[in-house]
Amino acid sequence: MSVHPRKQFAQHWLKSEKALSEIVKAAQISKSDRILEIGPGTGNLTRYLLPLAQSVVAVEIDRDLCQNLVKSLGKTENFLLLQGDILTLDLETQLENFPLFQNPNKVVANIPYNITGPILEKLLGKIAKPVTKSYDLIVLLVQKEVAERLYAQPSSKAFGALSVRVQYLADCELIYSVPAKDFYPPPKVDSAVVRLHPRIHYPAENPKFLDNLVKLGFAEKRKMLRNNLKSVVDRDRLTQNLEQLEINPQVRAEDLSVQQWVELSNKLMQESRNQKGFEL
Repeated sequence: MSVHPRKQFAQHWLKSEKALSEIVKAAQISKSDRILEIGPGTGNLTRYLLPLAQSVVAVEIDRDLCQNLVKSLGKTENFLLLQGDILTLDLETQLENFPLFQNPNKVVANIPYNITGPILEKLLGKIAKPVTKSYDLIVLLVQKEVAERLYAQPSSKAFGALSVRVQYLADCELIYSVPAKDFYPPPKVDSAVVRLHPRIHYPAENPKFLDNLVKLGFAEKRKMLRNNLKSVVDRDRLTQNLEQLEINPQVRAEDLSVQQWVELSNKLMQESRNQKGFEL
C-alpha cells in the first residue's frame, strides 16, 4: 500500500540517516531496554531501535501506516504495534498480555509537533501530579523553538512557564539540531533532538500550589512578579519574602530559577498557615 503524510496528523517523516543515528545514540540503548516509540510513521526510526533493544512497542494513530508497518515489521519478535492515540491509550492495560513489552523504561520518538505539550504531560505528568512510574530516559525530536524553551535558563528570552514545569520534573538537554530539509515533507520550522532525565531535585511542599503560582507568575510575562501574584499575596509582604530569599523584589517570573520558584512556594505555604489571603 502506498502511504502519504497526512496533514491532520501533522506527519513529517525523518529521512536523514545522520539525524536518526543521533537520536539513537542519545537514547543510550542497551539490550535490557524496553522502548516506547510514539508515532513510528513509516518505521525509519523503528528499524534503528529494534536490533539494539530488548523490545519496542510503537503506538501509531494512522491505520494505513499501521498496515504497512505490520507488513514490513510484523514478524519481528521484539516489535509490538498498537493502533491508537497515545494521549488516550491506556498503555499498561494494552500490554497486560504481552510480558516482553510491559513497563517500557525509555521513550524514543519523533512526535507530532501539534501535540508536543500534551505528550510531555503524558510522559512526565504535571508539577501537581508527576507520573507514578517515571521513565529512565526520554529522547524526543521536537520543534526547535519548543526545544529551546525546554532547556532554557532563567532570564533568557525562551524561559517561560513550560521551562519551569518541565525542568521541575526532568533534567533537559539539547542533543542535535535537525533542519527542515531532513524531513518529508519538510515542515516550516527547524527541529531539535532533546533528552530528558525524569527526576525532581527540589520537591515542593505543596506541588499544586507551586503549579498555580507558576501559572499566575507567567500570566503577564513583562510585569513584575509582585504584580502578577497580588491575588495570592500582598505586594509588600511578597517583597519582604523575596528579600528574605535574597531575590530582587523587582524580579519578573522568567528571572527565577526552578529552585527559587520552589523556595518561594514553600515560604508562602509556611506563611499561609498563620496568615489569611494566601490561598489560590
